Amino acid sequence: MKKVRFLFKLALFGFISFIVIIIGLYTYAYLSPKLDLKTSGSLYLYDNNSELIYQGSRNNEWANIEDISTYLIDATIAVEDKNFYKHHGFDYLRIIKAMYLNIKNGAIVQGASTISQQYIKNLYLDFDQTWERKIEEAFLTLELEVHYDKDEILEGYLNTINYGQGNMGIVNASAYYFNKKPSELTLEEAIMLAGISKNPAAYNPVSDYDACIKRAKIVAKAMLNNNYIDQKTYDSLFQEQIEIYGQNKTNNLQMLMYYQEAVLEELADIPGIPESLIDAGGLKIYTTLDMDTQTNMEENILANRPDEDIQVASIIVDPNTGAVQALTGGMDYATSQYNRALESVRQVGSTMKPFLYYAALENNMTMSSTFSSEPTTFNLSNGKTYSPANASDLYADKEITMAAALALSDNIYAVKTNLFLGEDAMIEVAHRTGIKADLNEVASLPLGTSEINLIDFATGYTTFASGGYQKDLYFIERIEDMDGNVLYEHEEKNKLVLNPNYTYILNEMMNTTSNAAFVDYTTPTALTIAANFTNKYAIKTGSTNTDFWIVGYNKDALVMTWMGYDDNQTISSKVRTSSKNAWASTIEYVLKDVDTDWYETPKNVIAIPLDAITGEVTNDTSKAALYYYVKGSEPGVINEQYVSGEDEKNTE
Repeated sequence: MKKVRFLFKLALFGFISFIVIIIGLYTYAYLSPKLDLKTSGSLYLYDNNSELIYQGSRNNEWANIEDISTYLIDATIAVEDKNFYKHHGFDYLRIIKAMYLNIKNGAIVQGASTISQQYIKNLYLDFDQTWERKIEEAFLTLELEVHYDKDEILEGYLNTINYGQGNMGIVNASAYYFNKKPSELTLEEAIMLAGISKNPAAYNPVSDYDACIKRAKIVAKAMLNNNYIDQKTYDSLFQEQIEIYGQNKTNNLQMLMYYQEAVLEELADIPGIPESLIDAGGLKIYTTLDMDTQTNMEENILANRPDEDIQVASIIVDPNTGAVQALTGGMDYATSQYNRALESVRQVGSTMKPFLYYAALENNMTMSSTFSSEPTTFNLSNGKTYSPANASDLYADKEITMAAALALSDNIYAVKTNLFLGEDAMIEVAHRTGIKADLNEVASLPLGTSEINLIDFATGYTTFASGGYQKDLYFIERIEDMDGNVLYEHEEKNKLVLNPNYTYILNEMMNTTSNAAFVDYTTPTALTIAANFTNKYAIKTGSTNTDFWIVGYNKDALVMTWMGYDDNQTISSKVRTSSKNAWASTIEYVLKDVDTDWYETPKNVIAIPLDAITGEVTNDTSKAALYYYVKGSEPGVINEQYVSGEDEKNTE
């Protein structure tokens, strides 16, 4: 009997102690500073016209509770936390039941997390699975419950759920799966969405419709058991196929989230914006995004998509500032969150050659410097041989100029130039322009055998487009806190790293890629799209078996595009054509309302009409092109009218 009394007293003492501890914890939580959920991690992104383009956390847009379908609210509570409006953060009976079942089965067969606990997890996804973190998570749940009412907690939870296919929060999920606002969801649609969070990858209707419906029926059963729907309604559910929209409708763009990722990556690297501030308080981020340009770029890419498997990375830059006006890292963010613009490195092909030819100009070569274009085997210093080939094994079988070699993308000329200058010359120029990639000192480097990231590569090309000034590419103009205090403003980098004379000559030389005068053993690489141009551009294409690049610019816009496959399958001529057409349409649109002009000719540069291929004096105007020289480097005795530079006439 004494033993029974002792056990009773011990149990009573334990129970009273538990109650006292719980009361103490809730009291301490109540006296603690209130969690700022409405601005916790909140971001407000604006375009270059200060128009709000995104509102939410780092990953999701936000909907107020009154703007969310009651069907979704009921379905979520029924399947996730039926006692949500009754408990104070923890469902203790459910915890005891879950512990019993898990011990009985020798495995975790049931969880007991409430919606409040799950919301805290959604806000702090970087929590480690340690006891210290679990205790902190539990305490934050107490704070959440004592400082916020249930509707506020539920609103936050529904706005931070992972609904699969890259959709965080109910706004994105409703738009993606059903092309609707959260308030417009039908009962069946709401039930399907409520079931996804159990396993977002497996239960979303795009990945597996049948699995989604099977899970949805479990949700519906929970609604029936908890009196949210009646038997008749339950029996009528999912009798017919539910139409799935399956597209990302954020601003009606499939690719905008790639740009947003780039903004967040830059945000994380800004020293003046500590991580604690980003997580704790809201930020207004004013970006360089031109929404009209972004929309048009996407439309042109999708209109010229050669097949369903092709991927893309594209960037549009203002060379005057380095501001990135548009960007995509893939065809559709909802189906692939891998941001190829930020993360991938690819072989760049012949788009590497302008860096070589700038180095050549600095080392006393000119546009009319010649090498023979013919099949060649090179004996390298390491004792090995190298036998590059031109595209389709086509060769001039004669001396051609540097201008012709660039226009026709002649590989033999490029390798000869690289070896003539020394394999470090081009690398030094590339790094001087801002390219950070490691480049190998090999004979084949001008053919683009090294791998470079798109943004890194575009940084180098922007130096050419700006007239020789290295600029940092950037996405954020200004950051303010929620009170309008300026926390950060972009400071433009404007460092002259290239000779303006040679930069101008290189830009003129890159215009030859769309000049019909250079048609010879093959055609200039951008000639097929030249008829679409209303402006003058410096252009270079680059192609490998698996990658196609095109970059072009004038002083007011630079557009660079890569197309290829994630699995590195061989690209076809259709991919090359599609990419060129998308590029041409995009850059023309970017400049449609811009009073743009070509670069001003430096006073020390002259132009001479010569035979496009040989660089010799010719009377045949159909075969002539303007060759540009720093005064004193022009070949032979030239007529004074050309030396003066005052009677220049472009024959392109």
